[in-house]
Amino acid sequence: MVLKLKIWRQEQGQKDGRFESYVLEELSSDMSFLEMLDQLNENLVKKKKVPVAFDHDCREGICGSCSLVINGNPHGPHTGSAVCQLHLRSFKDREEVWVEPFRAKAFPVIQDLIVDRSSLDRIIQSGGYISVNTGSAPEAHSIPVEKGKAEEAFSNAACIGCGACVAVCKNASASLFVSAKLSHLNLLPQGQAEKKSRALRMVGQMEKEGFGACTNTGACSRACPKEISLRSIARMNREYLKAYLSSD
Repeated sequence: MVLKLKIWRQEQGQKDGRFESYVLEELSSDMSFLEMLDQLNENLVKKKKVPVAFDHDCREGICGSCSLVINGNPHGPHTGSAVCQLHLRSFKDREEVWVEPFRAKAFPVIQDLIVDRSSLDRIIQSGGYISVNTGSAPEAHSIPVEKGKAEEAFSNAACIGCGACVAVCKNASASLFVSAKLSHLNLLPQGQAEKKSRALRMVGQMEKEGFGACTNTGACSRACPKEISLRSIARMNREYLKAYLSSD
């Protein structure tokens, strides 16, 4: 198959970028999208041209680093999957495919398709931890947890921090990401000690990083590779309000 690629190119440190056109032939429909980009870069290197910079790591949908907007959709046309899980059989022969980085003020472009998402790391650092005594692991049944809360906590813990929720949001809000990180700690007994301060610190850091406000359109949950529920945002807002009203 043949694909006509329109890829965003932006040199490191440059404010202005542009789309460049590439045509790839003799592609297999079983190739992953990242394998196709690898082939493109091999062709560019042979021609002594600068390869396209893009981020990736696990290629198993776990790390979230393969963050690309493909034809206007973060992570591509499918729901519940990352770019590394996208295969060329999802496209038509000779289709024009537009590839660009995640767009957000808090995600400055480093080069080409790579953005700086360290703002998400700083949000986690501000409150994404619990205070526990170190030592041997406790007995499995010593801390009872309701089944519903345990399942909800694990569902939110599945967040891979890719930033797709930010990229798809018209306000570039990180509310789904922050609410997932808050929920998976706040729902469990071990996270209760910092529950209020965690909500204040993480939401405050989100605002400091320049993310926009949430307007509950639901686009973030649809774009999320792990399909984090909008219930998490409602929980975050509720817990933040309680913490704010009870703070000195």
